[in-house]
Amino acid sequence: MKPRLEVVAGIIWRDGEYLAVQRPEGARMAGWWEFPGGKIEKGEIRDDALVREFQEELGVTPTKFEYWCDLEHEYDEFFVCLYFYHIYSYSGSLKMMEKQQFTWVSPSCLPTLDYLPADIAIVEALHSRWQNT
Repeated sequence: MKPRLEVVAGIIWRDGEYLAVQRPEGARMAGWWEFPGGKIEKGEIRDDALVREFQEELGVTPTKFEYWCDLEHEYDEFFVCLYFYHIYSYSGSLKMMEKQQFTWVSPSCLPTLDYLPADIAIVEALHSRWQNT
């Protein structure tokens, strides 16, 4: 039986664009692009995990955010259940604590980054949502 990971991911918005980060060297699936976040620790609630992960990974504290959706994805070695949040504001200055690359992405443009397979449906939803407004 494959392990099942529970993960929070945040879609940070700034001036109509969202933040994408590249998985750092040495990490599982290094080089792929994703939404920042990470594993929910045992006994931790999702909102707290989101805040903790953003403090650890990006040096910021989300202050205005809301749960959006979740999805499950099967990789060769494990299942991942992702809980996505829209983050509208945060305190602190963004710092890539793991020295990862990042970019701001406009949902009005076609996606060009190599996103993790689990994130592709979310990227498509963000871009299609913008095109339908």
